[in-house]
Amino acid sequence: MLTLLTGPVRSGKSTFALELARESGCEPVYVATAAIDPADPEMTERVARHRAERGAMRTIETGAAGGPSLESVLRTAAPGEVLIVDSLGTWLSAFVVEGAAVAPAAAGLLAACAASAADIIVVAEETGWGVVPAYPLGRLFRDELGRLTATLARRADRAYLVVAGYAVDLHRVGRRITAY
Repeated sequence: MLTLLTGPVRSGKSTFALELARESGCEPVYVATAAIDPADPEMTERVARHRAERGAMRTIETGAAGGPSLESVLRTAAPGEVLIVDSLGTWLSAFVVEGAAVAPAAAGLLAACAASAADIIVVAEETGWGVVPAYPLGRLFRDELGRLTATLARRADRAYLVVAGYAVDLHRVGRRITAY
């Protein structure tokens, strides 16, 4: 089963992902996509808070130097596991910042999700609800994340918009745009 949780910053997406994983009856595995820069104390503290919220949950860090790729983690996951991928935007930003081709990376991620034996909960940030970014890299990131999130939502078994601590079931109450 593939579940997508999307929404703005600090809306409750990660908390909801943990709730869904714990309710699933499967072994929860947290898949962190951020690379931690020790020179960034605010990000280091943010990651420490996330770790404390998860407790003893097994964690795989795909953003760490020498760590496994997200695609390999998804492909090698076992039945009976539920992977919480947190987050799609952080994963995608690494490709955008490096100037790597995004389309093949996104296609590889989608294929790995489809091939995974585990249940997957993907946490994705929503961008672009405000002004158009002033810089080309920001516009590229916003556009690519929007396309990838929409594709995941269409392929997901469940998709939720999480806003202000509320989760809205998009498949139940939303209308899919067919020509998107």
